[in-house]
Amino acid sequence: MIVVLALLSSCKKDKGSGGGTTPPPVVKDKVKDTTIGYTRDIYLWYQQIPSNFDEQSYADPDKIMQAIRKYSTEPGFSQPVDRWSFAMKQTDWDNLSSGVAGDFGFGVFFKQEGDLRVKYVERSSPAGVAGIHRSWRITKINGNSNITSANSDFIVNGVYYSTNSTFTFQKPDGTSVDLSLTNATYQEHPIFLDSVYTAGTKKVGYIVFNSFLGDTTEVYNEFQRIFNKFNTQGVTDVAVDLRYNGGGYVSVAQKLADYLVTSAATGNVMMNQVFNDKYSSWNETSNFSKAGPLNPSRLFFIVSNNTASASELLINNLKPYMDVKLVGPSNTYGKPVGFFPIPVGTWYIFPVSFRSTNKNGSGNYFNGITVDSQQPDGLDKDWGDVSEASLASVLKFVSTGSFTRIGEIPGAASQTVTPALINSNQKLDVRSFRGAVLSSKKW
Repeated sequence: MIVVLALLSSCKKDKGSGGGTTPPPVVKDKVKDTTIGYTRDIYLWYQQIPSNFDEQSYADPDKIMQAIRKYSTEPGFSQPVDRWSFAMKQTDWDNLSSGVAGDFGFGVFFKQEGDLRVKYVERSSPAGVAGIHRSWRITKINGNSNITSANSDFIVNGVYYSTNSTFTFQKPDGTSVDLSLTNATYQEHPIFLDSVYTAGTKKVGYIVFNSFLGDTTEVYNEFQRIFNKFNTQGVTDVAVDLRYNGGGYVSVAQKLADYLVTSAATGNVMMNQVFNDKYSSWNETSNFSKAGPLNPSRLFFIVSNNTASASELLINNLKPYMDVKLVGPSNTYGKPVGFFPIPVGTWYIFPVSFRSTNKNGSGNYFNGITVDSQQPDGLDKDWGDVSEASLASVLKFVSTGSFTRIGEIPGAASQTVTPALINSNQKLDVRSFRGAVLSSKKW
């Protein structure tokens, strides 16, 4: 590391045959060399990176991280499993990890072809301040009514990358409104909703949790408030909505697991973190330490293929101790590995560096965690609407012991999940972070 730092801070001059000096390597080239040097050391699959890998042929550290992903063969999988190693400018990561965003503050998905819906809204963002809600339909962007999957690039630019855009929204009551939004910086609040429902003779506590990144002090205070509320209101079952939660800090997943697990699990293994053989001394086992007064009898997680990493970690760690059911449009994303930021020049690199398993050693879910009840993503309903397909299925199970079947809920049949719909929405999911980040590790 001392040698690397020296290389980054100084340039060595070599005598040429003509008595002059050869031009020193530019800092950009040294950053690339350092990037691959660290990666060959900490990458979970470092032994698979070929000796002739040419880091200088790539534009920047992020392109190098993307290039090494193909060297991640796992037994039992025909294709490389790493889809996540990346790099980011340090200032950008500092904003992302602390929950500081600069955009309109909402995301979009297709409910079906040609039917574009608001999937979530950050309450402190321009969209939140304007009063936009999940489930609103977008019929025009900047005057263009071509709202189809074939026009995804236009939609992505108008929603996520424009400084100013005008939208025509159709509300649930059928009325339309034109709203102009201007990009602004705001603090994200990842807990979108918490509420309690009666299902038969039981009470169900419901939380919509959108990210494990952000202001952790705020999130931990919210955990305490919510679970005290659930306990006071006699909650027996808890449903955690993670359908768009791509993960974040492992420490936040551990904290939430401590609130969700029963007291009997205290002191037992929550998870194992395993690094490559060079860093086996970093391997760590974490145990449960029950938080809050609530001891739920059963847990439900509403998920999708956007549920990733730290979200999956939470589910996997609780399965050996709790009756856990998964409901949603599809299996989860499939990311049982994680990383931590390594500074290189003005960048942070994030080569996948550890894998996680639960008490039973289970954790190789690169194909995602399977749902118990496949339900549409009820994009035509706001958060907490008891007629929304996935939440309705959870409430039915609590009251009757069986999940909802497609078609039992009015309008749900038209939202049947198809590969084409999932593919269209993946094009619109360009801003999502997927990761399990160890904040305890420093390089």
